[in-house]
Amino acid sequence: MKKIIFASNNEGKIKEVKQICSDMNVEIISMKEAGIELDIEENGTTFEENALIKAEAIMKVTGQITIADDSGLEVDYLGGEPGVYSARYMGHDTPYDIKNQAIIDRLKGVEEKDRTARFVCAMAAVFPDGRHFTTRGTMEGIIGYEIKGSNGFGYDPIVYLPQYQKTSAELSPEEKNKISHRGEALEKLKNQLTEYISL
Repeated sequence: MKKIIFASNNEGKIKEVKQICSDMNVEIISMKEAGIELDIEENGTTFEENALIKAEAIMKVTGQITIADDSGLEVDYLGGEPGVYSARYMGHDTPYDIKNQAIIDRLKGVEEKDRTARFVCAMAAVFPDGRHFTTRGTMEGIIGYEIKGSNGFGYDPIVYLPQYQKTSAELSPEEKNKISHRGEALEKLKNQLTEYISL
């Protein structure tokens, strides 16, 4: 079975990626599982650039097929913030409860029609022979008025999905994986991967 390294140590993301790729004849391993400790500077200006930076860095160290993602939240009323800086918004070590409340506070008094937001995920795959490609997925919603839900991670508790009448954090993992930005980007990536490697 082929191994593909997922360039992340984010347990929530690793769990989602392994679930979504469970129907592939590959083993997805995290950086930790591959014994890699590397601090990668994500200095790209787009989600795609950051995903490629991470995947290329790990592939160079391991010589193995590597996939990576960069994802974040875009709030239209805030001009697309926090965007590519989602993980670093208000500081890397700031708990997401505080980040989430800060975004809710910044939208105080803003009507529902102006609270539009989306999760964006770019996935990148890099091969030892230099080939690479990226995919993108989005999940549209609005910024809720309170933090709700204990599933998911990050900004999930404040992104309300009107069609489900739930926040992303109130969805089951199975529901979320079917409609999420990461699920969409990863399904596209899986389709591309099957053309590059025999599964």
